[in-house]
Amino acid sequence: MDEGRKPLVRHHTGQFRWEAVDVLRYKDEGSATFRDVTRQVLFEDGGLPAQLRYFEVAPGGWTTLERHEHVHAVMVIRGRGQCLVGDRAYDIGLHDLVSVPPMTWHQFRAAPDEPLGFLCLVAAERDRPQLPPPGEAEAIARPLAGK
Repeated sequence: MDEGRKPLVRHHTGQFRWEAVDVLRYKDEGSATFRDVTRQVLFEDGGLPAQLRYFEVAPGGWTTLERHEHVHAVMVIRGRGQCLVGDRAYDIGLHDLVSVPPMTWHQFRAAPDEPLGFLCLVAAERDRPQLPPPGEAEAIARPLAGK
C-alpha cells in the first residue's frame, strides 16, 4: 500500500470508532453555538466527490444551528434526539433518515440520557455554514422548544 493512503478496510473497533479514523473536534472550540459534538471523516477520496462523516452528539448536546448551499443526507445509527429542518422539529431515532435541503436552517440535538450518532453524506467541495443573524437563533429554533 502507498504511504499516506488509508487502508482499503478499516475495522470497527467498538463504541462507534474505526481503525485509522481520527476523532476530531466538531468545530473550533470557544463557540457557544454547539455543545459536546465530535466528528470522524469515514470516507474522503478524490475519486468520489463526496465525504461520509460520523457525528456524535453527547447526551444533552447539540450541533450548530446553521444553513448553507449544500445538501446533507443523514442516517441515525446511534441513540435518539431531535432535529430541526427548516421550520419543523422532528423526533429522530435509530435508522431514521433526514434530508436537509440547500439553504435550510438545521440543528441536531441528542436526548438528555443518551448520545445521538449519525452518518452524514455531503459533497466534498462545499460552502461554509451561515449562522443566524444576531438575536434570531432563538426564533429559528423555537420549534425544538416544544420537543
